[in-house]
Amino acid sequence: MSSLPDSMPRHGARISLARVVASADGLVGRMAQPDVVLAVLRVALAVPFWRSGILKWDGVLRLNDTAVYLFSQEFMLHLPGGPYPFPAPDVVAFLSGCGEVVLPVLLVLGLGARFAALGLLVMTAIIQITVPDGWPIHLTWAAMALALMRHGPGRLSLDYLIARISCRGARPS
Repeated sequence: MSSLPDSMPRHGARISLARVVASADGLVGRMAQPDVVLAVLRVALAVPFWRSGILKWDGVLRLNDTAVYLFSQEFMLHLPGGPYPFPAPDVVAFLSGCGEVVLPVLLVLGLGARFAALGLLVMTAIIQITVPDGWPIHLTWAAMALALMRHGPGRLSLDYLIARISCRGARPS
């Protein structure tokens, strides 16, 4: 006769539940393969910058008037004692537009991906001091960029392919 009430779980039930949880955890872990996760992370970080960047151009290396206007009249640097206008707004608008188009392409391709992520992290910091209330989304961009800087682009990238080809060519015949 057991001293436990019928509503109390038995030792065997706890072991079965632990096995089910461990099996489910393993299944979820196998579904989120690191290389796929890194590829999705690269795309997720690239998309908002790309979408912003393509809106700044009227043609090849020709900024639209709105981009220049925003950096010269609307956007301000919210630093202590400020806000302050951007220095050289034409140059900053041009560099921002270039970075928002080139860095996402490099990131999606996984070419120089750690450096592209670093560039987007710097841009995120500048965006944060320009639009301080946007910190929740800026924080997610920073987290994605830092993860890519730390872990690299993964095997689904040109960086990985180039490294494999380079290492293969460096071996003696």
